[in-house]
Amino acid sequence: MTIKWVKADPLVMRGEPFCYNTRLTVRQLLELRREGHGVAQLLREHPELRVVGIAAAYRYASEHADAYREFFGRDGALTGPGFTDAEAAVLPEDLRIPGIVVGKPKASRAR
Repeated sequence: MTIKWVKADPLVMRGEPFCYNTRLTVRQLLELRREGHGVAQLLREHPELRVVGIAAAYRYASEHADAYREFFGRDGALTGPGFTDAEAAVLPEDLRIPGIVVGKPKASRAR
């Protein structure tokens, strides 16, 4: 059985796309990310979440960017910390999307 990590049902969560087996919507996850919540913190605070589910929610947002415009920076990346390279190592390759799932590396200062 393949799990559909992000679902939208007009009878659940007022039709807002939500993460499988949770009461968290994609929008709520993006708000938490924008506030600085990393993957480890999300998993601690919401043990019902799964790593793949978080990544799938971020990918869903990028595929529906018009509905989540306020969560994207000018560079097209989602705001807030995404997965670190180490956290993303367990994800399937199709979910390791730079700037969307995997956080953008901080630019080093030129001296």
